[in-house]
Amino acid sequence: MTEKSREMRLLIELLTESFQSKAWHGPNLRGSVRGLNGRQASRRPGARRHNIWEIVVHAAYWKYAVWRRLTGQRRGSFPLKGSNWFVRPASGPGDDWKQDVALLDHTHRVLRDAIAGLPDRNLRRKSRGSKVSNFELIAGIAAHDLYHAGQIQLLKRLMRG
Repeated sequence: MTEKSREMRLLIELLTESFQSKAWHGPNLRGSVRGLNGRQASRRPGARRHNIWEIVVHAAYWKYAVWRRLTGQRRGSFPLKGSNWFVRPASGPGDDWKQDVALLDHTHRVLRDAIAGLPDRNLRRKSRGSKVSNFELIAGIAAHDLYHAGQIQLLKRLMRG
């Protein structure tokens, strides 16, 4: 394997920092949900508003969507039915907060591995079904993580009153 370009290393670093590494700007996505339980994560800030749990599954879904675009995989392999936003907690057996946090962790690892295996020459290419380059897709999913980390931090603050 050839050494990764500075650009690729930077993207991987951004993705890692926005999801799990300590950063100067405060909590990343994974850190924002650390210590929460299902009851806290399912609390809605208002009628027809998303809760923390739904944001976590939404973030997992978009990591999956970016992975799918980068790897050329077909739709339909996300473990939950639907797309984008998923009602949580869903009624029925097996719908568990910890399982959905594990899904977020898993989709992050799979995406990070796919990015690490992406040839540098593919960074400026557009994946099938995408209007933006792979570079923009990867930078965008890192920004998506940080956006939702901030949203979760705000929702946690609102819970405290």
